[in-house]
Formats: sequence, C-alpha cells, structure tokens
Amino acid sequence: MNIPEFCSGIQHFGEKWPDFDRYAQSAAIRRSDSAIGDPSSIDAAYQTLLMADALRYLTLQTCGSKGSGHPGGFASSSEAYAALVMLGHTNIVTEVGHHAPGFYSAMFLDTSLEQMGIRTVSDMMDRFRERHGLLGHLSGAIPGLLAPAGPLGQGQHFAMAAALLHPGKLFPVTIGDGGMGEPYVLNSMMHFHTAYPGTTNFLPVLIWNGYSQEHHSMVSLMSNEEMRAYWMGHGFEEVVLVDARDFDDKNQAGDYVDSTRFSHENRVAFASSVLSSMDKASSLALNGRLTVFIIKQLKGSGVHALGSKSHNLYPADTLDKPHMMEGLKRRALSPEAWAIVRENFVRAGGGPSAKTAVTEKVLELADIGSMPLHEYPIGEKAVPATAMGALVAHVGQKDRRFVVTNADGNEASAMKNINDALKIRHPTEDPLYNQKPEGQVYEPLNEDACAGLAAGLALFGSRALWLSYESFAINGWPIVQTVAQAMAELRRKTPSMVCMFTAGALEQGRNGWTHQRPEIEGYFAAQMRNGNTYPLFPSDANVIQAAYEYATNSSNKCMVIIASKSPLPVYVSMIQAKSAVEKGATVIHESSSGSRGTVVFAVTGDMILLPVFEAKDKLEKDGYRIRIVSVVNPRKLYRPSDVLWESVSEPDGEFMGDLEFDALFDGDLLFAVSGGPSAMLEPVLLRTRAKKRDTFAWKRGETTASPQEIMAFNGLTSDEMASRVRKMLT
Repeated sequence: MNIPEFCSGIQHFGEKWPDFDRYAQSAAIRRSDSAIGDPSSIDAAYQTLLMADALRYLTLQTCGSKGSGHPGGFASSSEAYAALVMLGHTNIVTEVGHHAPGFYSAMFLDTSLEQMGIRTVSDMMDRFRERHGLLGHLSGAIPGLLAPAGPLGQGQHFAMAAALLHPGKLFPVTIGDGGMGEPYVLNSMMHFHTAYPGTTNFLPVLIWNGYSQEHHSMVSLMSNEEMRAYWMGHGFEEVVLVDARDFDDKNQAGDYVDSTRFSHENRVAFASSVLSSMDKASSLALNGRLTVFIIKQLKGSGVHALGSKSHNLYPADTLDKPHMMEGLKRRALSPEAWAIVRENFVRAGGGPSAKTAVTEKVLELADIGSMPLHEYPIGEKAVPATAMGALVAHVGQKDRRFVVTNADGNEASAMKNINDALKIRHPTEDPLYNQKPEGQVYEPLNEDACAGLAAGLALFGSRALWLSYESFAINGWPIVQTVAQAMAELRRKTPSMVCMFTAGALEQGRNGWTHQRPEIEGYFAAQMRNGNTYPLFPSDANVIQAAYEYATNSSNKCMVIIASKSPLPVYVSMIQAKSAVEKGATVIHESSSGSRGTVVFAVTGDMILLPVFEAKDKLEKDGYRIRIVSVVNPRKLYRPSDVLWESVSEPDGEFMGDLEFDALFDGDLLFAVSGGPSAMLEPVLLRTRAKKRDTFAWKRGETTASPQEIMAFNGLTSDEMASRVRKMLT
C-alpha cells in the first residue's frame, strides 16, 4: 500500500497486526454514519485499539520532535479517548493541560488542524510548542478544541456549562487522578447536580493511572471499591470502572498495569471492555443518570517510560535516542492501519471537530433589548450595587439561559432585587428566600464553582455574571484569568466574561482583614496590558449602570466591575456616565477659581471619593484649584503601545488621545487615589505631565468600627490629603 500523504514525517512503520484484513478491512464507522453501529463487535474493538495506539505514537513522536511536552498522562487515557471518538462523542474537554499533545494528535487525525496549515506529521512536529502553532497546553484557539486546559480543577466547569447549553449532547471531560488533589473537582459537580438534577449529559472520565506529575497520586492507594464510594459519596449514581489488571496475562506487579504489554488477544479484549463500558456510561449520562467512567491503567502505558517518569520529556529525550526509538517502534502501525484510523476519525461525530464542535459556531443569543437605565439625580444618594441589580434582573428575564453566580449571597451585597426577579436555584422551594428549582441564580458556597460556571458559560457562548465580594474573589479568579486568555485567542465571538465585586475593603471594617483584601485589583491591573481585560470603577449609581451595559454588550473580553453596596452620592448624569465608561475617565468636580496652583485627584472607586471631596473643601478654602477626575475605565487611559490590544480577538484600539488626557490630568500636582492598590492608576501616572505626583492607596486591613476608621488606618483621610498638598506645593 502507498503511504498516505498525511503520514509524511512518521519515522517508524510497523507490520499489519494479526487478523488486520479480517477486522480492519473497512472503517468501523461507515461513510454515512457518525459512530460505530455495534459497540460489542470485534471490528469496533480492534479499530478502537488501532486508534489508541495511533494516538500514543503521534503523541510521543510529536513531543520527541522538541524534546519537550507531556506524553505519559494521555497515553494511559488512549483507549478511553478512542472509545469516545468511535462512539461519536467528540465534544471532549479536559482538566489536564498536560494531555495537550494527545488532543492535538486527535485534531490532526480528524483533519481539523488543516485549518492551521498542518497537513502532515512533519507539519505537526514543526508547529508543536511554537508561536502560532500548537501551544504546550491546550488552547481554544486550536481548531476543534472546545476549551483551554492548564490549571487543574477547571475542566469540569467547561463540561457542565456546555451540558447546560446543549441538552442531548454528551460532553466528556477527562480528569487525571493527579488532579484529584484539587479540592473542588467533585465538590463542584455535586453542587451542580443538586441545582441542575436534569442536566447529566456531561461525563467525567477519570484517568486513574496511579501517578501525578512527579510522584504517586494521592488516590493511588485507594481500592476500586473505595474509588467507587468516593464518587458515589459526591452524588454520582453510576460508576463505570474498567481495570486493565483484569486483562493482564503478563503477571505485572502492582495495582496499575501497562495494557500495551498484554498479548494481542487480551489487548483487544481490554479495548472491547473499554468500548462497551464507555457506551454504557455515555447512555446512562444522556438518560438522566449522573455517571463517571473510570479507566485504570498505568501512567505511560505504551510510550517511552512508565509512571511519573513518563510525564514529560527533557532535552535528552529526542527522537534519535534509543529509548525514544524503541518506544515508537513498539507502537508503530502499518500504513493501512493509519488509513483506517484517519477514516474513523474524520467520520466520527459527523465530521472533523473543527466543523462539528459546539464551539465552532456562534451561539445565538436572546434579544435583551435596551437596558432600562434609571437616571438618579445628581446629589442624590443611591446604592450602586442595587442600581446594577435592576439591570441584571432585566437581562435574566429576557435571556432565560442567563445565569448569575454568587457564593456569599446577593442579598448581602444589596442586590436582593436580582433574587426577587430571577430566584435562587435550589431544590427546596421557599418564597421567603426566593428559592425555586428553576431559578437563574446559582449559589454554591464556593467561589471556584461560581467563577467556573459563569466563565464556562461565557466561553461557550452564553451570557453570565459572577458576583462576589472583592475580598473573596481571588479564590475563583484563576479560571477567569484562564478564560480571559482563551477569549483573547478565540476565532469566534462570545459574550464577555462579566464580574462584579461588591463590599470592597473600605466597607468591611468590622469584619477585619478577612474581608479587606483589595490586592486582587493589582492582578486585574496587570491583566489590563493583555488587551482584553477591563477593570471598571463606577463612581456612582449612574456610572455602574453604564458600566454594566458596556460590559454586557461587549465580546471576547473580561469585564470586572468594582463598586460599593452603601448609599453614596451621585456625581454625574447618565450621558456623562456613558462617556466616562467608554472614554476612560470624567471630571466630577472642578473649582471655578484658585490662585495657589491646580491639584488633580485621579480616583478609582466610589467610597474613596468621600474623603477626596472633604479634602477638596479644605483646599479650596486655602486657595487651591481642585479637579477631581473619576477614573472609570483605566485600560482606556493607557497609550496604545502599552497594551497588546491588536493581538486579541475583537480588538479594541480606542484609547484616550493626548489632548483629552491632558485636559483631564494636567496640573501642578497630581494625586492618584485608590481604595485599593495604586497599580490601577499606572496609566495616569505614566502619562501625566503634572510637575509633581504622589499616591494615596490601600496598605493593610484591620478590624475597625466604620469605613472612616479603616480609611484613617490606611492614611486615606481628608486631613492627610490636604496636608500632603500643602507640603508639596509650598
């Protein structure tokens, strides 16, 4: 047989397997089908095993081409992954970023990577771990892949979000037993199942191989029964487990064995068991039973090394080394086998994943119409959080897929109006607590679960909102950071990830430092330079409405709104509020006169404006001209060259020009003032032409009786501000 063109670059070919002409004469997935017809047939099992070894081979050779990458974990998942493909379930996500080369191999075999110009094995090796190529960890930018993977404990959120949005379609998520040490994996699925008992069409696939990255996994000593009990104790109704040891005919030592060392007959029997068991698990999950599939075999099965030693390659592990060549030769397939594997991959699921994955097209959104903005009169006091809550309620009533997540309670954040309108999703119906089984407010007491579902829904194309206390948000932020980067790389439009953090440090005196951790704002500040992350600091109840409207109508961005739950003065009209959000900043006070110099207060936040206005009164009496500028959208105040805006999806290259910037911030003295860290005001400090500049910012939390006391503890008082001005302009 002629070698298929896509095989160009394969370094080792093998002989046909025994009975190849009998069981692989034609592809098990017929030309007009998207899955095998009979999971119990020997042909299907035989070709599932061929696919598993093809994946192992490509994974190892691709990694070996760079002496880098992670082949071992995916190798122990190969039969499970191949079974899913043969059954037509190709919307697969993963928790494990280290499985990336295996997922890339799958996308290569189903031709999805041809959209990147990767048509041969040589192309794939050249582009592996290269810029504009196949990243070391999974990225949703790769055609056919649904979601990113890197930090452990995230993948299940993507699978659950996808299951919510696409009933009737299965979303398997591979989870490594090394990642079982992450605290929220099963916890988050248990809460989700309690809230959405009818949504079981996601299937965790545990790759139980006994090892993590550099040592035995923390669940390596569990018995099969203990592992079953572990999952059932987290609400799983069905545990389908296939243990390779049951098929071992080579007397391998230990609880975990390498299935590739079995006799050929037993290898096929093992593949047959995986295939039929996966079919059972898939059917259960699609028919209302919360199910997990577990494949138990030794890490590194079928590649160059075993256990944690197979986890990643080092510079010495190149394709010309004997141990690498031996590993590849053990898995080498005949050209005829490669052709059959390619046919099955291309047909599975109805075609290449780059054309059939649910994330390969824009999800249609409900029309939410115009936001019902309520303009509060200037000078009136209003609660910013409550003003935004009314808009959130509107979005949820217009878009029934919209989900609000909050671990600490909307009512505690002065956003009870959200619960009144949308109801907390809870199996116990209770009007006193706004609880209904079909509610749209998801409230696990776990920021990781809150952030995960909201981020997953946004990434997969739906509107969502994560609400949190600023101080607790750090517990859920890693997945938002992951999704923000993924959105920057996407090849399609998707609603932005929108967050709103209430009860900032200045409001939480009596709770002490546990509720006073605004340092997370420094994280957001660093992400502004990424190009698609926008921290928003509304100064009042009008501006927060404009900010939420701006965030909700945006695409492929990470929008973070930070505001108070206390009644605060309204400084600007709605027209001025919208301009401030879109342009970046606005003047909320300017003295009509003053002969002793112009002092500019550039301020992020709302409650922090109270001492600033008190300082203004004192300084104006002394003859200073005072301008107070509310910095609402600091990302817009950078210079274009400061931000990688042109590198992201749905790029936004609109930045405030020099003339407008100077009109706002020019003066004899500029004070950058923040109730959080000063990093948010870097754009202003970089560009200002003020002769002198200084900062007032958060230092540390403490238990205090009032916001005024915590501000005094941090030196954020009108007296301190006025005194500093007098010293600097004397």
